Amino acid sequence: MSNQNSPIELELEAGTHYFCPCGKSGNAPFCDGSHKGSALAPVAAEIEEKKKTYICGCGKSKNFPYCDGTHAS
Repeated sequence: MSNQNSPIELELEAGTHYFCPCGKSGNAPFCDGSHKGSALAPVAAEIEEKKKTYICGCGKSKNFPYCDGTHAS
């Protein structure tokens, strides 16, 4: 999560990617372990094949880590 009011467009390779739910990562939207000591944990997303993806930037998506348009309301 990067606390921005728009999605983060990424071209992701196939594999497992870990996204930051705490907003403290220095490598947002990816987890860098900054959540340690909190109750939060990274959110894993399995990508089957390389594709363009829209990651939630506001942290309010009900489908995190993916953007669901909540930032627009």
